[in-house]
Amino acid sequence: MELVGQKLAEKEGKTALEIWKQALDNITPLVEVKSRRIGGATFQVPTEIRADRKESIAMKNMINFARKRGGHSMAEKLSGEILDAYNNQGGAFKRKEDMHRMAEANRAFAHFRF
Repeated sequence: MELVGQKLAEKEGKTALEIWKQALDNITPLVEVKSRRIGGATFQVPTEIRADRKESIAMKNMINFARKRGGHSMAEKLSGEILDAYNNQGGAFKRKEDMHRMAEANRAFAHFRF
């Protein structure tokens, strides 16, 4: 959080915690697809995500993509991923966009929800 505060908080006029919350909101998915087997065929059915699961998915994605980044320490990698998420870019944001795109493509199968 200190690295985020040093890099961006002074420019934006926000605290590091506010930047982190905004970054987490930017990478939080709203829908996901679940496989549903119906009549011998498997469909990707879009479903809404519970609030606690949304938060855990967002944090998990942020940590996983931070681990894949280049950098010396995990603190640097995580601060870089937080800044990218704040600016609507980076791996975690791309994962959210891919989830939403997949759900939109399979919207025709939404009636298979139970």
